[in-house]
Amino acid sequence: MSLYELPKINIPKIKISMPKMSESGKEAFGRVVLIILISAVFGFSAGAGGGILAYFQIEKYLGSLNSTDSANQEPAQVYIPETSQENAVIAAVKNVSPAVVSVIVSKDMPIFEQYYYNPFGDLGPQFQIPQYRQNGTEKKEIGGGTGFIISKDGLVLTNKHVALDKEAEYTILTNDGKRYPAKILALDPVQDLAVLKIDKEKVLDGDGGFTLDYFPIVQFGDSDNLQNGQTVIAIGNALGEFRNTVSVGVISGLGRTITASAGQNFSEILEDIIQTDAAINQGNSGGPLLNLKGEVIGINTAMASGAQSISFAIPINKAKKDVEQIKNLGKIVYPFLGVRYVLINENIKKEKNLSVDYGVLIANGSAGEPAITAGSAADKAGIKEGDIILEFSGERIAIDNSLAKIIIKYNPGDRVSLKILRSGKELSVDATLGERTE
Repeated sequence: MSLYELPKINIPKIKISMPKMSESGKEAFGRVVLIILISAVFGFSAGAGGGILAYFQIEKYLGSLNSTDSANQEPAQVYIPETSQENAVIAAVKNVSPAVVSVIVSKDMPIFEQYYYNPFGDLGPQFQIPQYRQNGTEKKEIGGGTGFIISKDGLVLTNKHVALDKEAEYTILTNDGKRYPAKILALDPVQDLAVLKIDKEKVLDGDGGFTLDYFPIVQFGDSDNLQNGQTVIAIGNALGEFRNTVSVGVISGLGRTITASAGQNFSEILEDIIQTDAAINQGNSGGPLLNLKGEVIGINTAMASGAQSISFAIPINKAKKDVEQIKNLGKIVYPFLGVRYVLINENIKKEKNLSVDYGVLIANGSAGEPAITAGSAADKAGIKEGDIILEFSGERIAIDNSLAKIIIKYNPGDRVSLKILRSGKELSVDATLGERTE
């Protein structure tokens, strides 16, 4: 027997016999089977019907629960401002934001590559000195700021220091993400203001003609009636990255005079401007300062470095004249008297041994520039070095009412009267203002 062969087992055969059933037994057995079948059918039908009824009853019950939950559930709430001031801020931002734009400054910049050269040539020691040389140019973004659209045909107001580079290209990025090439129409020679122009693309209408959609614009307010503590809203392209950034503050001061600079090549004195604690960061320059009506009352211009919550804006009324001149003359012009002067105060009075503590003293420049510009209105009127101009067309010249602040109200060609103190005697002269060039 193999190892994997099972032993044979003899299993005895078992005989099973079924008892025979009589005819009457067969009939009784059939009736029993029939009764069982009928009971099974009725039981199945009753069970199925009961199950279906129970299913629909449960479904109806669960549906009623869901309906009750839905009825009790509150609809999604739309945010409702808590105060009237908050509501005014939200409405102002919503209305003005479409007209606020980002100003992108681009320029072709040189590409430099590194190379090595041996100053001793091939015959000398093998030295490799790194050098750099230009290998073409590439267009790069070199700066940016903010502006806002002031006319439906695409005039944009911004800061002059944003648009100073005459070799650069300027692109306007609107709030809906569209880009428009911009050209500089004018730079204000006195204030930090510039006017740019963009053009809307013509769209072909259903009749085969061209239509021109207008740009959204801001509304001007009145900056002559501002109050300290008044709520203001600043909108701008903060840090050149965060478009239409909103900050809220108050007017902290009025009639401020500051010296503002943008880099090493640009500096100017700004007079009679607005101070605010609304956050104005780099990139906000040229953006609008709004009142709670959503009207522009200022142009965001500068922030105090090394300080917190001290920012400045040019009053919008100073820009209104620029806008009107651009529309009517195509340029920004300023009156020109043609004098160099020192504004007189108590210290200047003592230092120069003067008889008055107000007005301006006509004097040469610090580098020896002449006190009177040849051929100017002052030269033609006979004004001389050492004269003191006390009044300009009836307005007294003082620290809080400078000659520059007064003369800006006039236009080239206007005839004005000047009260002058010369050698201790007062006299009156007339002058016809010229036109200032940049």
